[in-house]
Amino acid sequence: MSDDLEPIAPATAVNLYLDHREPELSEKSLTNQRYRLNSFIEWTQSKGIENMNELTGRDLHEFRVWRRQGKGSEYGEVSKVTLRGILATLRKFLEFCASIDAVEQGMRERVLLPEVNPEEASKDEKLDTEHAEAILDHLNRYQYASREHVIFGTLWHTGIRLGSLRSLDLRDFDADGQYLQLRHRPETGTPLKNGRAAERSIAVGDFYTEVIQEYIENHRDSVTDEYGREPLITSDRGRLSETPIRSAVYQWTRPCMVGECPHGENPESCEYMTRDTASGCPSSRSPHSIRRGSITKHLRDGTPEEVVSDRMNVSSDVLDQHYDQRSEREKMEVRREFVDDA
Repeated sequence: MSDDLEPIAPATAVNLYLDHREPELSEKSLTNQRYRLNSFIEWTQSKGIENMNELTGRDLHEFRVWRRQGKGSEYGEVSKVTLRGILATLRKFLEFCASIDAVEQGMRERVLLPEVNPEEASKDEKLDTEHAEAILDHLNRYQYASREHVIFGTLWHTGIRLGSLRSLDLRDFDADGQYLQLRHRPETGTPLKNGRAAERSIAVGDFYTEVIQEYIENHRDSVTDEYGREPLITSDRGRLSETPIRSAVYQWTRPCMVGECPHGENPESCEYMTRDTASGCPSSRSPHSIRRGSITKHLRDGTPEEVVSDRMNVSSDVLDQHYDQRSEREKMEVRREFVDDA
């Protein structure tokens, strides 16, 4: 350990790092970094490391193994892709620590990142079209124009991100023009992932235009948010946050909501029956899985890639690597429609 280092506790160093990054990171990114580094703090506590100055390359290897195996109190075993993200954050943190004389220079290079190939980097979990349509049929019949119907139907029909859905205001819905307008408004709490580049108008079909209009007239809570804006998706307290939107998706994508449970559970006794526990069901899906499934359906239906790219705000490269799950045969059949028989 160098004599030039200044003692500092791991938790204190993490807080300084997060304060340093706060101006340049979105709230969501900052939360993700905090979550990743909390596991590092827990590991240092389990090892009795009270001073960042004591950290060695061997310690970092032990943390990598510990985190991969999910040995923390609330941190499960992780995939190679997730582990790489955790360690990349740790590297940035150690780079900052070196700048404030908390660890030796070059400590970040001692964190070895696992190699991840493109197939591993692209998650293949998506909501299947058949399952999505079964959910929508149920909502159309029994909960027409409910908040859940609008949430699920809009996510599937448009393929937009959860944050984009949450950002919508009443004035962003044009029933006559049949479109939704996405705007980047970070100063009032609703940034878009890709900033102003993500601003766009999204066409909405006849059916979902009617669903959204019916929801506004009969089921939407007439409220404003803390900035005086009138959100489209509401609770009785204002703009709906990401957590209840995500929970609703987990709940409705459980197979037992519209059919039989593939895990042999009795719905009345299933431990994942409530909205708060639905995410634990092995067959439930996240909002991003709806986006992935929606994009895949558009491509399989023959929608040109450039149209999907613009509508869903995703680059062609990312579309190919992370979202396009068609087989080569499916791609060929779609191309066939644009080729003359001559």
